[in-house]
Amino acid sequence: MALFAYRAVDEEGRISSGSLDATNAIDLELRLRRLGLDLVTYESVKRSVAARSRHVTRPELITFCFHLSQLLRAGVNIIEALTDLRDTVDNAGFRQVVAGLIEDIEGGLRLSEAMANHPYIFDGVFVALVRAGEQSGQLNEVLDELAENLKWQDEMAGQAQRALIYPMIVLVVVVAVIFILMIFLVPQLAATFKSLVPKLPRETELLIGLSNVFVKYWYLMIGIPAGAAAAIYVVAQTNEDLQHRLATISIKLPVLGPIRFKIMLARFSTFFAMLYRSGISVLDCIQICEKIMGNRVMEEALQRVGRSISEGQGISQAFTATKLFPPLVLRMLRVGESTGGLDAALLNVSYFYNREVREGIARMQSLIGPATTILLGGLIVAILYTIFLPLYDVISKIKF
Repeated sequence: MALFAYRAVDEEGRISSGSLDATNAIDLELRLRRLGLDLVTYESVKRSVAARSRHVTRPELITFCFHLSQLLRAGVNIIEALTDLRDTVDNAGFRQVVAGLIEDIEGGLRLSEAMANHPYIFDGVFVALVRAGEQSGQLNEVLDELAENLKWQDEMAGQAQRALIYPMIVLVVVVAVIFILMIFLVPQLAATFKSLVPKLPRETELLIGLSNVFVKYWYLMIGIPAGAAAAIYVVAQTNEDLQHRLATISIKLPVLGPIRFKIMLARFSTFFAMLYRSGISVLDCIQICEKIMGNRVMEEALQRVGRSISEGQGISQAFTATKLFPPLVLRMLRVGESTGGLDAALLNVSYFYNREVREGIARMQSLIGPATTILLGGLIVAILYTIFLPLYDVISKIKF
């Protein structure tokens, strides 16, 4: 099935555009007509383009899961439930996706198979859980669990943003203050003191020389780090060694590294527990979790775990061999493996690390404010001291 970008007109003559899955132009026209639209023009597009045009937020997915679960629980069949959702969705791109789900199910596919045709919206975890719910006859419960999990993901994403964005803002402010002082304030004061003091102290001359570098080469001081960062990003897209090195650095950074590592552990334990509780095998759980870690080091560690388990090694032993997972995770895996409650043990891990992440971010934010004040104050005092040092020498030589 191909993807088509289209322009269509509704009954009131309003033009709308978007993208829709269809077998061919005739199928596209029929699908649009069911949406109350008449096809005007169309063209085939790549799935990456469709993915950008069909952005669906987590709150929209949460609402989708909740409403679909409620409708199914009330006895409404899947086609009618999706039709009701299609007619109430505000996001035009998501509305087209739901319409595509209806078409695929009418064509004989199951809900999980239809969702798998839209991987840019329904990821591997989502599809695997829906498939497990269909097989076990507990689709309502799975949809409820997905809604709760999406809420958790939204909360974790907010915590990660607070952990990363706030320090970056502070860094930008500090750099901006340094540039303003060195480019505008220091040259003006230096010109004044040069006329008053024939021979400036060494510290002042050094500061003025540094200021001249800022004034003459400010574009290089900004451009070189930005260019280096862009080059590293581009090279990292294809260089696996660099990806591995950057992934290692990201979890070993002071302050931010441990927080990011705990977020990944919480994500892993939550998704693993949810998948395992739905009846998915351990190997499949690990394989799915590899794709959601967002860190090459963690992905490779889970790949090694999967290979070890497939060769007959125990779960806790396989995780221990990676030398990456902390003792708490290993201990809970050992307990869960021996008692048969692996999902419950991992949920305990998730609870612990969620709390650790929240407390760590709160502590970091409470310390960044005073630290920023001290840093900026120290910079300003140091610069002003160096500038006013010649004036102090002049005043000290005056005899009253």
